[in-house]
Amino acid sequence: MHGAVLLDENNNVLRPAILWNDGRSQQECVELESECPQTGQITSNQLMPGFQAPKIKWIEKHEPDTFKRIHRVLLPKDYLRWKITGVFATDMSDASGTSFLDVSKRDWSDVMLAACKLNRSHMPKLLEGNETSGMVLESVANDWNMLSGGVPVVAGAGDNAAGAIGLGIYKPGQAMLSLGTSGVYFVVDKSVKPDHVANEIIMYCHCLPHMWHQMFVMLSAAECLDWVAQLTGATSVESLLAEVESGTRASTPVWFLPFLSGERKAGDSRHNYGSLIGLTNEHKRVDIARAVLEGVAFAFARGIDTLHASCTSKPESIALIGGGARSAMWRQMLANVTGQTLEYYEGGDVGPALGAARLAHVAMNPTKSLDQVIPPTTSLNLIQRHIPDPQLHQQYLHLQKHFDQLYNILLPLSSLNQSIK
Repeated sequence: MHGAVLLDENNNVLRPAILWNDGRSQQECVELESECPQTGQITSNQLMPGFQAPKIKWIEKHEPDTFKRIHRVLLPKDYLRWKITGVFATDMSDASGTSFLDVSKRDWSDVMLAACKLNRSHMPKLLEGNETSGMVLESVANDWNMLSGGVPVVAGAGDNAAGAIGLGIYKPGQAMLSLGTSGVYFVVDKSVKPDHVANEIIMYCHCLPHMWHQMFVMLSAAECLDWVAQLTGATSVESLLAEVESGTRASTPVWFLPFLSGERKAGDSRHNYGSLIGLTNEHKRVDIARAVLEGVAFAFARGIDTLHASCTSKPESIALIGGGARSAMWRQMLANVTGQTLEYYEGGDVGPALGAARLAHVAMNPTKSLDQVIPPTTSLNLIQRHIPDPQLHQQYLHLQKHFDQLYNILLPLSSLNQSIK
């Protein structure tokens, strides 16, 4: 999601794509919001460097010759769609992350396009995620040794929206937590509330009509565990998790702020750094690993509480997906820290691929109801339900206050750290 692929009038790529995690356009976010104060109302989000619009603004300022030659602005997957079908199109969920979409109207915003000196002719056609965008070209079918061309290519979805469909999450109040390289808390909603969306909360169109979703996003989640395993010389992530599960807590706590890749929020968040705090000569690898697991959980708890404050209907349980969710110990820790009931289903780690397939299934069965084509979450094989331990949750609530204090204290030091560089 969010990347910018730029084509000239002959549909040649103008420059290497600027990807989702590129933070170079922070200043352009500030300038766009100053020039267009209604940005939040239109896009239902705060501008962030990862989004597409500030990237285009950066190109105009720093690569003016390239900017003058822009004929098409595409998201990465939609460049592939064009190569496969010859059609310029995108879906509502992925388009929501461009800052060019009026999220409540599910249409391109002429105001936001004009603010970046673009217009609708630069943008792909907008489709719902279950609509057919085109057919596989005969030339592509021949290259791929397909039996024939004319195979439908469905609009699709952004990664988290697809993951939700893979778990049958498309009704208001349903929720999932994705514990992958990055971390996402995702809740379906039936309306758009831009006035109530906080800096840390994102609101997008869902990939099915008449539905939206809110998200809290962490740029580093399970990635933090890979990082600490390498840092401490653990033989594997699995062995490190086993150490934490069998070990006892140190007498003095270690704290971890999980912002190894910056933070997904307004402001100069690319310079928010990860931190290990409170280390003494008592602490060992297992203590640092436990701090990392808890730090990710504390950050999720902050996001869940913030998002629930603006939800029309709060979820009763949360489905878990992602590679990090394979650890039963971490799943229970997340439940204890957040105070939420978490459910881990078979196949949860392949949710996005399954969701993409289900969108295609919906497109090919237009006369069937969604419930017939997309099985509900309750139809999946539940591996384990994690109910918060009341006593441990109370202990973690006490620790959460200290985590939040450290977050607020250390955040201003990010700019100092950057000035030293």
